[in-house]
Amino acid sequence: MPVSLDEATAAFADRAWSRAADAFAAADGVQDLPPEALEQWGLAAYLIGRVEESDSARERAHHAYLAIDDPEGAARVGVWLGITLAIRGEGARAGGWFGRVQNLLDENELNDSVWQQLIRVSAGMQRLFGGDVTGAAEHFTELLPLTANFDSPDFYVGVRNGLGQALIACGRFEEGLRRIDEVMVEVTTNDRVSPQFVGLMYCAAIAAYRRCFDLRRAREWTEALSRWCARQPDLVPYRGQCLVHRAEVLQLHGSWGDASSEVERVFRELGDDPTDLAAGMAHYQRGELHRLRGEQAAAEDSYRKASRCGHDPQPGLALMRLSQGNVEAACASVRRALDEAIGLHDRLRLLPAYVDIAIAAGDVDTARAAAAELRSAAAAREAPWLAAAAAQAEGRLAVVDGDDRAALRLFREALAGWQRIGAPYDAARTRVHLASACRALGDDETADLELDAARWTFGQLGAQPDLAVLDGERQTLPTPPPGGLTARETEVLRLVATGATNRDIAGELFLSEKTVARHVANIFLKLGVSSRSAATAFAYDHRLV
Repeated sequence: MPVSLDEATAAFADRAWSRAADAFAAADGVQDLPPEALEQWGLAAYLIGRVEESDSARERAHHAYLAIDDPEGAARVGVWLGITLAIRGEGARAGGWFGRVQNLLDENELNDSVWQQLIRVSAGMQRLFGGDVTGAAEHFTELLPLTANFDSPDFYVGVRNGLGQALIACGRFEEGLRRIDEVMVEVTTNDRVSPQFVGLMYCAAIAAYRRCFDLRRAREWTEALSRWCARQPDLVPYRGQCLVHRAEVLQLHGSWGDASSEVERVFRELGDDPTDLAAGMAHYQRGELHRLRGEQAAAEDSYRKASRCGHDPQPGLALMRLSQGNVEAACASVRRALDEAIGLHDRLRLLPAYVDIAIAAGDVDTARAAAAELRSAAAAREAPWLAAAAAQAEGRLAVVDGDDRAALRLFREALAGWQRIGAPYDAARTRVHLASACRALGDDETADLELDAARWTFGQLGAQPDLAVLDGERQTLPTPPPGGLTARETEVLRLVATGATNRDIAGELFLSEKTVARHVANIFLKLGVSSRSAATAFAYDHRLV
């Protein structure tokens, strides 16, 4: 039974994008589609990733609008086609379409239309992505008052997003985030924003919050984008980036298995050999997970694929070279990435690795300058990730300077920061540094406690390279723990003796309360005691506290 055009438009109205695109294609075989139907077909096909079909439908819609002497409709379709091509990185074709639309607007004296302004929005984004962040900020500042002249939510969010992104790239975080917040309010409350722009704004907002190291808001909007995508299960253009952002959040919070699953979903949805922005991000994220697990050959392959997709594989690749002992290559790579960094976020993201690599290379002055830049950025705004990274970098430099007490204080500050944002891997790495500082100060017991906690976390995560390093550096207690206790039970007993509850101990050692309760029961059994106070007395009698 032939599909009617009514069925296609109904599916489009229901946002059933695959069904709509298929229905338009079927109807096209039996009748001439009007320009409005061709335009809708182009959007539906775009949203499910059928790029060539979308381009073709939109091109036909543009010419169909011209055929009925509707320059406004022709300009609208041409602008959206140009924006789509620009996002895909096809600058020459995008420029050609924007030029065609500009000529059309000039010929019909439509230069005060919103389509003229959207061309200017695209031009501003090209300046931003080209590295002219100051010029882009000025460009969007000029456009900002014009948004009041047009009843166009797309123009409204496009200008504010561009301005927010440019301000953030200039280091004016709070101003930029305020504009991004305005965008998200509009996107989430105005259903007239084009679906093509909704996804773009979600992804742009998440990227902006990540650039400002506002991980709480980045996580919230990542989850919101996931829900938006889930309501349109055949959506393609934004799902890839959504999944990569989610994988980054999951990795930070220690859910490496779930992070890997999200990355692999990107490739299942985009195809075997995708070459778009999300693919590059996904290859890099896959490489990071391989590197952290010690799967260096797989990590190398992923970093190379990320580079082919246009995503710089730094600092991950440089850190892997450092772990392989190739300090010179690590230095050259991360220094080059810093020189090419466009925005402040890109620099700050690289600086913690640069500190570690510069110290390994013996370039203490460079490491000190990088740490100072991190601290300055952390002091400029509330960003726990930056503060923790700065404290850790300064702690490492204090060790180099031989100031172990200062190092201990700074590592404690860093550990508190990592725990605050729920980053167990970073917390475990800091515990290893803490252990070294404690041992340098003669506190072997605390050093062993910190190393044991780090070992447990690395084991839970599957961080094999860190476990290997720990096996080489870890010093055991000089005598076996008393009472037949294991090292973990001794650690739990020490915390019990401080008055810590099972919940407190679970949080300190990254254990479940159920596991802590089992350890406490075993301790009572082995020591022949029946209360926490008696166990505490045993701990003091045997100098465990």
